[in-house]
Amino acid sequence: MPYDLSNRLVIGLASSALFDLTESDEVFRRDGEQIYREYQRAREREPLKTGVAYPFVRRLLSLNEISPEDPPVEVILGYPGFLGQVG
Repeated sequence: MPYDLSNRLVIGLASSALFDLTESDEVFRRDGEQIYREYQRAREREPLKTGVAYPFVRRLLSLNEISPEDPPVEVILGYPGFLGQVG
């Protein structure tokens, strides 16, 4: 059964807005995809630094505390460079 979003505020944003991916983006652009993947794997347990949209999204998601059983806000993250390659 699909998740019903009809009565929710749905925000979609790039992961680079929520997290500071400057360093990893530089590795990708400078060294290519294979080195980038190795770089990511080597750091997969390290928390990401917050990006410019993080405080806003955190406050926005706090609205879900009003109705935890039926949260009014959903945030969808995308990473344009690797859509379809996640998994």
